[in-house]
Amino acid sequence: MRSALPLALVLLGMAAAPPAAAADGPELIPNGSFDAAAAPWWTTPDMVADTSSGSLCVDVPGGSASAWSSIVGVDGVPLVKGETYRFGFTVSGTAEVPIRALVQMNTEPWTSTSEVGPIMQAEPKPYEVGFTSTMDWPAGQVVFQVGGAPDDWRFCVDDVSVHTGELPAPFEQETATRVRVNQLGYLPTGPKRASLVTEETDALPWQLLDASGEEVATGATTPRGEDRTAEENVHLIDFSDEDVTGTGFTLIADGETSHPFAIDADLYADLTTDALGYFYLARSGTEIDGDLVGDEYARPAGHLDVAPNTGDTAVGCQAPRPWYAGWTCDGTFDVRGGWYDAGDHGKYVVNGGIAVHQVLDTWERALVAQGREAAEAGPLADGTASIPEAGNGVPDVLDEARWQLEWMQRMQVPDGEQYAGLVFHKVQDDGWTGLPLAPHEDAQARQVHRPSTAATLNLAAVAAKGARLWEPYDEEFAASLLESARVAWAAAAETPDLYASALDGNEGGGPYDDKDVSDEHYWAAAELYLTTGDDEFADAVAASPVHTADLQGAVAFDWQRTAALGRMDLALVPSELPDREAVRDSVVTLADFALYQQGKAFFGQPYQPSDARFEWGSNGIILNNAVTLAAAADLTGDPAYRTAALESLDYVLGRNALDQSYVTGYGTQFSQNQHHRTFAAQLDPTLPHPPAGTLSGGPNSSIQDPVAAQTWPQGCVAQRCYLDNIQSWSTNEMTINWNSSLTWMAAWASSDEVADSGATFVGTSYGVEQPTLVWVVAAAGVLVAGLLAVLLVLRRRRRRS
Repeated sequence: MRSALPLALVLLGMAAAPPAAAADGPELIPNGSFDAAAAPWWTTPDMVADTSSGSLCVDVPGGSASAWSSIVGVDGVPLVKGETYRFGFTVSGTAEVPIRALVQMNTEPWTSTSEVGPIMQAEPKPYEVGFTSTMDWPAGQVVFQVGGAPDDWRFCVDDVSVHTGELPAPFEQETATRVRVNQLGYLPTGPKRASLVTEETDALPWQLLDASGEEVATGATTPRGEDRTAEENVHLIDFSDEDVTGTGFTLIADGETSHPFAIDADLYADLTTDALGYFYLARSGTEIDGDLVGDEYARPAGHLDVAPNTGDTAVGCQAPRPWYAGWTCDGTFDVRGGWYDAGDHGKYVVNGGIAVHQVLDTWERALVAQGREAAEAGPLADGTASIPEAGNGVPDVLDEARWQLEWMQRMQVPDGEQYAGLVFHKVQDDGWTGLPLAPHEDAQARQVHRPSTAATLNLAAVAAKGARLWEPYDEEFAASLLESARVAWAAAAETPDLYASALDGNEGGGPYDDKDVSDEHYWAAAELYLTTGDDEFADAVAASPVHTADLQGAVAFDWQRTAALGRMDLALVPSELPDREAVRDSVVTLADFALYQQGKAFFGQPYQPSDARFEWGSNGIILNNAVTLAAAADLTGDPAYRTAALESLDYVLGRNALDQSYVTGYGTQFSQNQHHRTFAAQLDPTLPHPPAGTLSGGPNSSIQDPVAAQTWPQGCVAQRCYLDNIQSWSTNEMTINWNSSLTWMAAWASSDEVADSGATFVGTSYGVEQPTLVWVVAAAGVLVAGLLAVLLVLRRRRRRS
């Protein structure tokens, strides 16, 4: 990967007006317009240049190993060290393929002094960047490296230019204020911190004003220095000690006024409801009822057997592909239901697995922290969500999870078929569709893809977890889940290394490839043990190298790194695991690393990678890291973890380099054009924006979509690699596994024991029939301890030491 912004390179992006041509030096590219012929341009032997269209076009063979396997280039470009240049071109392609455009040496080691990373689109797109040459080279070259795609495609280039001239102005995103706050607000008893972006290095005064403009408090900022992921100088404003509540507060510092915000104990209640409500709108195979969610979000059922859908009730296998050695299958499979994964109409088991785990875990965490009686009267209880099942006597959060769990069960290969007991990796369209496109309007053929061990272990884990949570409400469903989990566990043991290919992601859906399933194996063993207490699964937990592995890292967990899911459940869910105290300590250690990262970040986020680059879905990563902090708060009662977890929410709600709330409908300046085929108001004003409570994936240093690539052809600073544009799928997608992390954190922050700092978690056991110390509440200096018996009849065997 390239560094975010090499010092020798300056980004043009999408600057409105280049400097006047009079300031430019002579053109250094021979025949950059291809008006007559290709010469002196050349290609590697696998391609033939064609200039009949007025551009230079080549048919690029697929299946090559690297981008430089196929090259279009021209020599004779002189470069002078320290001189400034402008490099421009227009490119297009018949496939959405990333290429490399370089100004470089014409011999080994092929050192480049400028590199651009366009992603091809059918319509020609112009690019222009500036650079300062890092070398003296009398005869450099310009090359377009176009190899590495899995299939054949056609590449065209025109208007190639290199000349000396002024460096162009970089693309800058506008922000409304340099005082960055959580635009939703703060809990009265929680941390209240803001970030001030300023060039000043000394402390500055700040004021807190109420809605009427009256001064409530004053103080001085704490200079923190430059945040490497923002490349901005930051001061901290800390008003945590201010004992005020209300709405319409603002902060003033360095001549800037923040967005308004609230200070309210019920701050996250609506967000919990809205974030969870996203999943109903993501349901496949059922009508979305306008009476529940409003007419703008109502739609017919998607992917049933109603034209133009081909439906998900009888789906065949994908056609033979070389990366699966020609695997396919006979027959069809009923894979209706479940949640659409993201902006497309695919349904993916591994991403769906972590999503439904977290939805289930919002309920299990409430049980552990509060006991069943309190949980069943709380914000996740029956009748709190706008779903058809509300009022059926089952907590709504479990009803929503059931929709996904039943689909995952349908994805399990039935007896008599090859790979019986394993789980199909995904079901998706057989080709990419355009935007906008509602699910019921999708005419593409559907296909299930080869089973994978990762998908199988995902089912084993979440079905086992679902079984213990559903047992009090539907014994038959709980039993079916446990049976599915056991069958999946056995099938994965028999076929432990059937992996999804990274190449299986160019035909209508993402690959979700994962070639290390030791973490999924551990997670599944942990959930099966916690549900059954069987020695088989306890032994599998203890034998796994993951059980004692150090899980610390910039990313605590995600769909590809699931060990922490098992570790946290083993720590928080009551059991007779012999080394449970060590497991609990390891979760605290995992949280300590998130705390360490937060200490190095100046916008409150517990995510500060050592290379200062943000991964795809950085907002989901930040919230998952926050989950580890919340878990440590629950385990230890240490207020430092509670503070850190709550402060993590500040970042996604506006306290960041872009002054952007990444949650639709929350804050003053929020994301509302996430990449999605149904919520596509940016493309069609008759369609809705994403619903309130939808999380955007957020900044992504790896420029992976055409809009982002054209905006930042040479990279961008991590926190600024974001566009609220429906076509920027690599920075602005919406997915079930990111909204599940938002749901978990919002539910945690809105619970009484977190929103009220007087409540300190000391541990509870909802799974055994004995009196249990649930919470110790400090009130007026008096400790009131309540012992209550929390009964959960799981009809399970419990492991005896």
